[in-house]
Amino acid sequence: MNKANKKNTKYFMLSTIKTLHKWLSLLVFIQLFIWLSTGLFFNLMDHDKASGNQYKQNLVSQDIDHQRLFDPKELLLASNTSASEVALIQRLGKPYYLLTHDKGLYKHFDSHFTLVDAYTGLIKKLDIEMASALAQASYNGPGKIANVLLVKPPINDFLKEENNLWQVNFSDELHTSVYINASSGRLIGHSNEDKRFVDFFFMLHFMDYPLFGQGAVGGFNNLQISIFAILTLFFCLTGLIWTLELLIKGRYK
Repeated sequence: MNKANKKNTKYFMLSTIKTLHKWLSLLVFIQLFIWLSTGLFFNLMDHDKASGNQYKQNLVSQDIDHQRLFDPKELLLASNTSASEVALIQRLGKPYYLLTHDKGLYKHFDSHFTLVDAYTGLIKKLDIEMASALAQASYNGPGKIANVLLVKPPINDFLKEENNLWQVNFSDELHTSVYINASSGRLIGHSNEDKRFVDFFFMLHFMDYPLFGQGAVGGFNNLQISIFAILTLFFCLTGLIWTLELLIKGRYK
């Protein structure tokens, strides 16, 4: 390769690097602007409204008659059910045994439970009536129950949740939805329009866009933020190469 060809090749590579750097700078600037804007919003927002708990109230516990409790050992033998854990809990003021069959590391991980009446030893199916009662017990707003749905992941209001949930929707001005775990009866949480509005900004902040054939994941552990990190690395490398070229040419003298 003669000197002219080498010079042309070098010029083409440097020109490509500069063009790539300019376009990457635009991409990085846009995302940095989104991070700064959403970060400012998070500092200025009303955190009470953002929680979605405007109409949430604590569930009331009742005294348990321990003399009436069914022996959990007899329960396991009678039901011929394997369980890694048996816990005495309350639902709607009544005692239940919660049999754990599969339990994830975190509460939102996929898990499997069975509810058993602690007084009778009978399995209790968490149906639409019980889910409605549990949601109503946690709600102190002005609305009435509009509808009840059994929803499966992914669930827009709780993207990290991996279990089936009962979604109980109330007819208030905030469009409150209460979520109940479909196998354990545990209250997952409340959501409403205020929380959904804030969730939109979290999606922007974490680049949690439903792209590349995947849905939003409710955090920053996604493919697009990994791609953006690689592009930012290229942005830094192309900038470094450009800076070295200017140094060699004596542009900083």
